Amino acid sequence: MAVRTHLRLGDILVREGLLTDAQLQEAIGVQKNSGKRLGETLVSMKFVTEEQLAEVLGRQLGIPYRRFSKGELTQQADPAVKGILPQDVIRKDMVLPLVKNQNSLTIATVDPLDLILFDNLKRMTGCQINPVITTRSDLAAAIEATYGKLDLLKQAVAGSYGETTEGQGGAKVETVEDISLSDTPPGGADDVTSQAGQAQVVRLVDLFLMEAVKSRASDIHIEPFINRISIRFRIDGVLQPVDPPAAHLMAAIISRIKILSKMDISEKRLPQDGGFTIKIAEKTVDLRVSTIPVIYGEKVVIRLLDKSNLVADLKLLGLESKALEDYQRGITAPYGLIFITGPTGSGKSTTLYTTLAKLKSPAKNLITIEDPVEYKMEGINQVQAKPQIGLTFAAGLRAFLRQDPDIIMLGEVRDLETAEICVRAALTGHLVLSTLHTNDASSAVTRLMDLGIEPALLSPSLIMVIAQRLVRKLCAECKEPYDPPAAIREKINLPAGQYCRPKGCPACRNTGYKGRSAIYEVLIVDDAIREGVLKRASAQEIKQLARKNGMKTLVESGIDKAAAGVTSLEEAFSVTVGEL
Repeated sequence: MAVRTHLRLGDILVREGLLTDAQLQEAIGVQKNSGKRLGETLVSMKFVTEEQLAEVLGRQLGIPYRRFSKGELTQQADPAVKGILPQDVIRKDMVLPLVKNQNSLTIATVDPLDLILFDNLKRMTGCQINPVITTRSDLAAAIEATYGKLDLLKQAVAGSYGETTEGQGGAKVETVEDISLSDTPPGGADDVTSQAGQAQVVRLVDLFLMEAVKSRASDIHIEPFINRISIRFRIDGVLQPVDPPAAHLMAAIISRIKILSKMDISEKRLPQDGGFTIKIAEKTVDLRVSTIPVIYGEKVVIRLLDKSNLVADLKLLGLESKALEDYQRGITAPYGLIFITGPTGSGKSTTLYTTLAKLKSPAKNLITIEDPVEYKMEGINQVQAKPQIGLTFAAGLRAFLRQDPDIIMLGEVRDLETAEICVRAALTGHLVLSTLHTNDASSAVTRLMDLGIEPALLSPSLIMVIAQRLVRKLCAECKEPYDPPAAIREKINLPAGQYCRPKGCPACRNTGYKGRSAIYEVLIVDDAIREGVLKRASAQEIKQLARKNGMKTLVESGIDKAAAGVTSLEEAFSVTVGEL
């Protein structure tokens, strides 16, 4: 490649308006500590997307940017091209040979600056290497489409592998703690214990963990049936089946997972909980494991907690301008009570952790009590609730008040005792954040009174309630514009905008959606609402008062996201159906 003079990557991103100077300096500081490239750091901090980075980097280096969804990563139909590099090199080094013309070979890569790699490829192929740039996810999809999955499940069963697994893109799965069969928990080993340690079972478990992380799954469901195993990943809130292994391996797979999770592998009659941590490439993921007995064995659900999925900036949560302004004003209050509401899986934890990251400071004492602690955060004192030994939310809160806290975060308010302590903590000069399970923001206010909180205490302590839901984002590669049907327009006064609907392509696993965003309802407690609380106003009355103060409902927030082309109307309505 010819050497050319270019602006630095960060400068180009700033110049093109994709990055602010402050974000660039913050990313450079993080990069120095991590040792990663600046581009990787910017993507992990969610300041730019993979696509934006690849496009800008390609322009900086004068290298073409190729997309999988547009058919630009299709390999030349020539056996000599397909076999020019060993598949282990292709998957480990994340390169894909595309076209060979005499002694020139075009290679797709995510890192066109890796000159040592290109030197090695030149020696292996005897060709001059011409790189084109793409994103990691596009390249992984193109490699899979070209070479298949190498019958990975069959390999896992038939092959001989060690405790760590190398997969597509050189991804490596390893447990952070060194776990062997000698670590089997008390309770004794059974007939499948030795099978659980066999290389093929280790490989198989590692494989679907690696695939789940690569697919952005939040949960893995492993279920036994009479003559088969079902494995499903929850991606963007929807369960999707994946190719399962042979049914006779079920017991060994369960035992392997139990060993990793420090569970009793001999106990199959009762539910169990455990967990462990894995490292895949540069990414560390915490896994929470739950088992329950079912009629054909044990069902396992694994929750994947990937800290890199936490957003680094409140602006990235998906709050609209006024809602963001209201929320930022609320969380900077010196004291008071803030609730985040919504059903399980609505993103409440992400909002809370992002807020805590924003609030933490050497000048503040932040303490949390959670059940469980989902993400470990530097600079914050986190306590794991243990009701079985008396460390309940209420007991933890009482102890916190003797720890000179500035900000307290409580995982969930479940009863009157906990709610009363939260209110009293807020009234005595502390900022308290917690969650409730209600359908909308105004219902949270009446729920607290229903629990038994006196309006005279609730009115001066409550400063803000946020209701939220998660909507799937339309795939940027395949979404198509359309005019919403007349039936919808007649029912709802839709704002002007660019409405789109899902189509489906390889980049989004043919679902039409990729990733999720949140929709919000931010209720600021003003004097009118405080007066309504004192009069025990209904949820509907409180909602009307908040609307007069400019609050957008969940439905309106979802429609705004649809009008902006972020999600579809159908998706927005599906998560707010009770609010129409």
